[in-house]
Amino acid sequence: MDTEKCAALLEVLKTGSLSAAAETLGYTPSGISRMMAALEAEAGFPLLVRSRNGVEPTRECLSLLPTFKELTRLGSMFQEQAAALRGLETGKVRVGSAYSAYYDWLAETIAAFSKAHPGIEVEFLQGASSELCALIDSHEADFALVSFREGSFDFLPMKRDPLLAWVPANHPRAKEGVYPLSDFLRDPYISTYPDQVTDNSRAFAANGLEPQARYSSIDIRSTRAMVSAGLGVSLNNSILSHGLDLTNIAVLPTEPACYVDIGAAVPKQGDRSPAAEAFLKFAMARLPAASN
Repeated sequence: MDTEKCAALLEVLKTGSLSAAAETLGYTPSGISRMMAALEAEAGFPLLVRSRNGVEPTRECLSLLPTFKELTRLGSMFQEQAAALRGLETGKVRVGSAYSAYYDWLAETIAAFSKAHPGIEVEFLQGASSELCALIDSHEADFALVSFREGSFDFLPMKRDPLLAWVPANHPRAKEGVYPLSDFLRDPYISTYPDQVTDNSRAFAANGLEPQARYSSIDIRSTRAMVSAGLGVSLNNSILSHGLDLTNIAVLPTEPACYVDIGAAVPKQGDRSPAAEAFLKFAMARLPAASN
């Protein structure tokens, strides 16, 4: 099966339009249409259906989607490996960080890597640790600075980071200098990223606790504002305090103490493209600057 056609199909599904996919990939709309027709002929059934919103995958197409993604990945890896054997460097690396504290380091690393490897394109990704690890797991990302998650990828630890309680500055526990985890069952709890598996939810589960959120937020700055306004308390990675104004907030260690491992999630060695392998080696050589 032609992996170029598989890649074109994925772009059609991403954009929901043959013409938009053609523009992105540098084809004519009729060229994309012929590629989809050839792919459907090879499959033996329709892969796309037209709708009011453009084109959508058929049920059969959805069943084959993991295969199309894997064929596209292997096709890209073949192109990179063949180019490397010819003495050329090509490919694309998708890198990201769950923590803004590493944005500057990662941007500087990308800039230096791009200068040393001009033939390799680099895409900067953002997301929470669970989101980025899922992308690594599905071969849609190549390098991510995250807190530890289970998955079929390698995790290269960098540092241990404590989970800390954020409470209003006038909270009684602020004078005591420590916040018992069990108090999250009593105080109004502000949950950040409530629909995701977070370090907070993992820590609560490990200690047999299930706080009921009074408020929720999908942004750490919103959580900060709510705690500062006295609406409630929150549990957050220490590293998330980077660059934030914590006026009117007391940041307290928990009892018992909770820690998470922060590091780089990367595909397993046999699953890395030559471009991803090159970025990993380049980044790891510069890692001490990121872990201070």
